[in-house]
Amino acid sequence: MQKPPIFSQLSLRHVAPILFVLLWSTGFIGAKYALPFAEPFTLLFYRFLASLILLIPIIPLLSLKWPEKHQWFGLLITGLLIHGGYLSGVFYAIDTGMSPALCALLVGLQPLLTTAVTPWIFGRTVSRLNWMGILLGVIGITIILLPSIDDVSQSPDAWIAACIALLSITSGAIYQNKYCAKAPLVSGAAVQYMSAVVLFGFGAWYFETGAIQITHQFLFAMAWLTLGLSIGAILLLMYLIKRNESHQVASLFYLVPAITTIEAYYLFNDQLSATQIFGMLLTTIAVYLATKKMKNHA
Repeated sequence: MQKPPIFSQLSLRHVAPILFVLLWSTGFIGAKYALPFAEPFTLLFYRFLASLILLIPIIPLLSLKWPEKHQWFGLLITGLLIHGGYLSGVFYAIDTGMSPALCALLVGLQPLLTTAVTPWIFGRTVSRLNWMGILLGVIGITIILLPSIDDVSQSPDAWIAACIALLSITSGAIYQNKYCAKAPLVSGAAVQYMSAVVLFGFGAWYFETGAIQITHQFLFAMAWLTLGLSIGAILLLMYLIKRNESHQVASLFYLVPAITTIEAYYLFNDQLSATQIFGMLLTTIAVYLATKKMKNHA
């Protein structure tokens, strides 16, 4: 039986961006559920250790190949940036007093930073329409998060950590696209997690007590952060980076604050204002403009 046209045209390439945004947006929700029972670096260490334990047996089970020897260094560096530096910066900034809204706003500048350096690093031209989408996305994110920002006076350590997170996710995505695009997805993610686990383990050992409280809420949040985020969302991110230009992939992050705000409304009764809804609309339009490919002209 022939599939309907709408289903025959669907593929992972079309569905992956939607799935990625939905999964990635739940990271803030999962962290809010889990952090009361474990310190940030400790939580991240066990989350990625569990992810690594789950990923390693999958590789021979599915007859997948490990990366070539010359690819390991790049993947370890990418793991330190995309996973280690980004998440460590975000969690440490929030843990030292920065509001999650302000931290998310700072890290949300990633697409603008990525687009700014794309022509210089890759030698590719970013269209005016893409730039318009990037700038509109900054406005949309600001509108969504501004009502939640009550106090902009933060400790220097928190600002430094948030900037490290921004630079890490930006440089990590660019490095992945430039040097690790040909690495296998699943085993490549496993190699990345190895360096992230070492970084998180050091952070937990040096900065924290390592104590955790085992509760049903903690176990559920950890299961979701591990399976949904560290495996599902990250593999989708690696897939998207491999197939698309880095500034186009980065623009998908503009949808995350809007989706997270909706999830927080239903889960934690966080209220939505008309201004925030307007910001979500701007953000949706921004993603379309920032990811739209321009036709080549002779």
